[in-house]
Amino acid sequence: MTDILAAARVVVVKVGSSLLVDGESGTLRREWLKSLVSDIAALRREGKAVLLVSSGAIALGRRALKLKAGPLKLEESQAAAAAGQVRLAGAYAEILKAEGIAAAQVLLTLDDTEDRRRYLNARATLKMLLELGSVPVINENDTVATSEIRFGDNDQLAARVASMMEADCLVLLSDVDGLYSANPNLDAAARHIAEVPAITPEVEAMAGGSVSGLGRGGMTSKLIAAKLATAAGCGVVIAKGKTLHPISEVRSGARATRFAASTTPAAARKRWIAGVLNPQGVLVIDDGAVRALKAGSSLLPAGVKQIDGRFERGDAVLVRDQAGREIARGLAAYGAADAERIAGKRSLEIEAILGYRGRDEIIHRDDLNLTAER
Repeated sequence: MTDILAAARVVVVKVGSSLLVDGESGTLRREWLKSLVSDIAALRREGKAVLLVSSGAIALGRRALKLKAGPLKLEESQAAAAAGQVRLAGAYAEILKAEGIAAAQVLLTLDDTEDRRRYLNARATLKMLLELGSVPVINENDTVATSEIRFGDNDQLAARVASMMEADCLVLLSDVDGLYSANPNLDAAARHIAEVPAITPEVEAMAGGSVSGLGRGGMTSKLIAAKLATAAGCGVVIAKGKTLHPISEVRSGARATRFAASTTPAAARKRWIAGVLNPQGVLVIDDGAVRALKAGSSLLPAGVKQIDGRFERGDAVLVRDQAGREIARGLAAYGAADAERIAGKRSLEIEAILGYRGRDEIIHRDDLNLTAER
């Protein structure tokens, strides 16, 4: 297998509970975590941005609170998550610091990826953390999440983060070394699948259940995550993570299953923007702005002549020329009220007009899809 991370710019690594926490003692596997962080430091030295999605808080917290073995009630899980997250974040902060890397804790719920404004805020925070050289350590906010709003497991949370951050590769580290044609614990003839070009119903039928007893996931969960990520343009690797330096092992050709992305992150984003059925507003732009957009530029406030509709930051809007022809669709960087105040103005004037320093563009080119491309 070629090194799937060689060309990746943004990498999301998901760590399962069974890798971080010893199943018998309930304690953190510190030497393993040190080896993982060493791998992450190596990725960063190659210029790659890395985000970690880490389980383990509940597993650590239940030992700290001396909770009984077996399934926990919702309120017990939430209490265990609160106690365990402190310990988990502390361990990451300490071990990352030894590599000269600042750790940052980010706790998300499903609403943070579904609600548009919360999605934008989460993405902006994560992007800034990466720009500042930090490694975000992301977990589901189990202390407040209920059964109705859960991701279900951190495999799917990792896929959402990969999509949000337009990652090139998602590495799902687990207690299995990839996908098999059947459950290898039950079928001695089960065959390992090294490459999956597309997730078909036949591929989905190969999935089995979790075998560790610590996590909530399983191969079904990982296939769901792989479908989400590959549709967003992110390649996926499912690999066994129990060994030391698990990322290095994957890059060196250790047995794993690789899922090909069905598009690129940028193309997936443009396709989503183009397919919005109910744009919330209209921006009318001058001829100079039309030419700039067609040449690949962002839409600056100076080129906006008129704003119609009521929309918030992050909502989809239409862009029309002064003859009423649709030129593009995009995601607004400002709500309608603020957009009206800066329309026709230079980007340098935005802070003085609004009282805060927002983006230079009303629609960034990465958030814009020309109608001719639809």
